[in-house]
Amino acid sequence: MKLDILAIGAHPDDVELACSGILILHKQLGYKTGVIDLTRGELGTRGTAETRDIESAKAAEILGLDMRMNLRFRDGFFQNDETHQLALMKMIRKYQPNIVLINAPHDRHPDHGKGAALAKDTCFLAGLSKIETELDGENQKAWRPKRVFHYIQDIHIEPHIIIDVTPVFEQRMESIRAYASQFYNENYDGPKTYISSNNFMNYIESRCRDFGKRIGTEYGEGLVTTAGFGLKSFDDMVLPEFS
Repeated sequence: MKLDILAIGAHPDDVELACSGILILHKQLGYKTGVIDLTRGELGTRGTAETRDIESAKAAEILGLDMRMNLRFRDGFFQNDETHQLALMKMIRKYQPNIVLINAPHDRHPDHGKGAALAKDTCFLAGLSKIETELDGENQKAWRPKRVFHYIQDIHIEPHIIIDVTPVFEQRMESIRAYASQFYNENYDGPKTYISSNNFMNYIESRCRDFGKRIGTEYGEGLVTTAGFGLKSFDDMVLPEFS
């Protein structure tokens, strides 16, 4: 299966928190979408790896994904090295995404920055034909995505691109709430954490409101690019009216 958009997250729920609206929106537009989780999030204070497996599968249904898989790297300890690059490279070459969305370049959780570096480097290396990989007994062809964007996570980063996700915002938040053991849930009896308070969920919504306000819509999601981007004309821009 060839994907149009592949989102890669260090942990299950990274993608839901940061760019789930983009995935839902483009799925509705006919794009094929998928997610690769690098780890099972087994170091999370609340729940277990098995809990996260169940929750991420539920979130995948809400997102309408064409595929979701977990590479089962060690939470907290995976590295941007040859072993991890080759494992991820096989999946990039298998699904041949045109656009890849990856973790924030730096963030509160160290896995996010590591995940970003691993994914970005691997997307480039996957396009080198002299790096040979094999999957299911067959040699793979080189493949390099056309675009790689960072999504924005806990630490604020000024977005280069904001996409209007207003039409799918409620579905976006539903995908986050699929992780009932991780986020605010008055029916879950567990230790309190940074992300389990209702204030955290309010923050997630307020960021989307802020990004949306900047482009004259109700809700938005931001992306960062290190490669730059262009427009064919000013008519391609979505901006609030100047006043």
